[in-house]
Amino acid sequence: MPKVNPDILTWARESAGYDVAEAARAIGLTGANAVDALTEMEAGDRQPSRRQLVEMAKKYRRPLLAFYLPAPPEPGPRTHDFRTIPEQRMGSESLVNALVRDVKARQAIVANALEDAQEAEPLGIVGSMRVQDGPARLADAMMRALGVTREDFRSARSKDEAFRLLRDATERVGVFVILMGNLGTFHTAIDAEVFRGFALADPVAPIIVINENDARAAWPFTLLHELGHVFLGQSGISGYRADLDIERLCDRAAAAYLVQPGELEQLPAGAPVAPLIEAIGKFAQERHLSRKMVAYNLLREGMITAEKYRAICAQLDAERAEAKAGRAKGQPNYYVVRGHRVGQGLIQLVNRMVAGGALTSTKAGKVLGVKPTAIGRMTERAA
Repeated sequence: MPKVNPDILTWARESAGYDVAEAARAIGLTGANAVDALTEMEAGDRQPSRRQLVEMAKKYRRPLLAFYLPAPPEPGPRTHDFRTIPEQRMGSESLVNALVRDVKARQAIVANALEDAQEAEPLGIVGSMRVQDGPARLADAMMRALGVTREDFRSARSKDEAFRLLRDATERVGVFVILMGNLGTFHTAIDAEVFRGFALADPVAPIIVINENDARAAWPFTLLHELGHVFLGQSGISGYRADLDIERLCDRAAAAYLVQPGELEQLPAGAPVAPLIEAIGKFAQERHLSRKMVAYNLLREGMITAEKYRAICAQLDAERAEAKAGRAKGQPNYYVVRGHRVGQGLIQLVNRMVAGGALTSTKAGKVLGVKPTAIGRMTERAA
């Protein structure tokens, strides 16, 4: 077995967010000398075993081949971070980085397959708008491209159907929409306060990821916010707690798409928290919106204070936690769930590329997040 550069071990551990003691436990080193053993590996005084390397690859969320590189790779272009991460959740940063790496790998496979199939045509919407155009023009451009009006969205029979309407329209214009909030297990779930979504504004295969751990009613706003980034040609990770101009622009564009100018003014913003939440709930339900999104836009418009917004969010979070605890745990079909997460646009593309020989089953499995043997189960519904 070839020797491993000890600098690779240190790089992989640190980029995964582990200190030496945490990493030693994670990869299964035991005994009083566990930390010393890992320290010796990283100093080059001891070579890790094959089993230990496999555990490192799993826990550090790196491919096994990465540990046989001659030196740590140079940092690639980083996806711009539009967020302000709450201090108590800073430890989730490595999970977000790993999730972004995973989606970038899927995107690269899709883009290469499109090129092999001679279908790598740049999408005209990517980078078609500028920050100077403002939120109203950005919202209008998105609405024209999707062909879904505010009235269409509100006419849907449910919030799920309203989101599906936007998602299907987004995928028809060539932007893939994935629901993803962990790295494959509930142990790696990422809170919606860490990231709401992110956009990879590739000109050929743009991808929007929505954190599925957020409230389902918030997904349409996040989709439109990230679609705004695609129209601006900006790749980045987003969250509510950010004050960058581009984040404010995408927030306002998403709000302008979903809410008519002046509509928020009918809410009793000066009322105490409890009656205001009740009014927000009715307003949001009639329009298939998230209550927190409505409150957030009241804050953005200066109609409520930050203190009042935090009080509203605390109450809404408590209600959501209580509802989640009381919800019955069903056992939905695994492939139905996976299909819902990756979206029909990506499934149909993979189905077509596999049939045409532009994608192997191994690469198709990577794109869809399943084993190669399960590709048929995923794509049979899209045929």
